[in-house]
Amino acid sequence: MTISIHSSFLPHLDPEASLAFYRDVLGFEVRLDVGHGAMRWITVGPVGQPDTAVVLHPPAVGHEFSDAERDTLLEVIAKGSYFGINLATEDLDAEFARLEAAGIDVVQEPIAQEYGVRDAAFRDPAGNLIRIQEVNHV
Repeated sequence: MTISIHSSFLPHLDPEASLAFYRDVLGFEVRLDVGHGAMRWITVGPVGQPDTAVVLHPPAVGHEFSDAERDTLLEVIAKGSYFGINLATEDLDAEFARLEAAGIDVVQEPIAQEYGVRDAAFRDPAGNLIRIQEVNHV
């Protein structure tokens, strides 16, 4: 038996901004776009990796949240301290330069971490933290 990662979920606060970011800035393909208005679930993924996807979803939908809990969740999402995802590239400097030129919200420029990974970090339009790690075998 083999288990693999099929999809991960990240909240969006503005589906159009998230769609533009993941499609136009990161270069992901759109696999599904269901719903309407702010109630949209958008599935995106890297070109050439059909078995791996990110589902962008409205937060706190279908759950019993009080207004105060929903407000707290939205504040934590906007800070980028609740959800995140790690991506990989073979050329971190080139990818970072491309993303920076596109106007991403940079959190950390490329750096060699003490735990052996070289990476950079930025936020998507909802505030989700995205790290890109340099690997030799993407």
